Amino acid sequence: MAKLNQVSALVLSIVTMAASAQAVRTEKNMSLDLANQIAGATVAACTASGYAVTATVVDRAGTVRAVQRADNAGPHTAGAAQEKAFTSASAKNTTLAMMEGAQKNPAAANLVYIPGFLLVGGGVPIKVGNEVIGAVGVGGAPGGHLDEQCAMAGIDKVKELLK
Repeated sequence: MAKLNQVSALVLSIVTMAASAQAVRTEKNMSLDLANQIAGATVAACTASGYAVTATVVDRAGTVRAVQRADNAGPHTAGAAQEKAFTSASAKNTTLAMMEGAQKNPAAANLVYIPGFLLVGGGVPIKVGNEVIGAVGVGGAPGGHLDEQCAMAGIDKVKELLK
């Protein structure tokens, strides 16, 4: 009986350890400095192409970490950039790909009804390996595909920090 109690206690402790190992997770996230670098590099990329934009960087939870608005960027660009960043971080996909998917798939068209989602090109996830740690959203270039190009250029500028 004592042997059975020891085995039971051992099994219980192993199960408890396994459960507690899953209870707390460690996640990568971005620093304020990194968020500002991405926002700045994104605005600079668009400015170099002649586009006055706003770039918003959010963390993995969709919370705003950095915003930069170019001189002469329209007032609507700030809201669009934030919603694109939120959408991309939330769905872990580019907003351009999501928009194209929603246009081809009637069931996906309902994504536009999720509060804060904007299915227009310009939102790009920021990844460390395969893990999404946030996203950058851009608004103000004359087309979502151009917003996306600027976002990708901004992320590319810091790719060495995303390891």
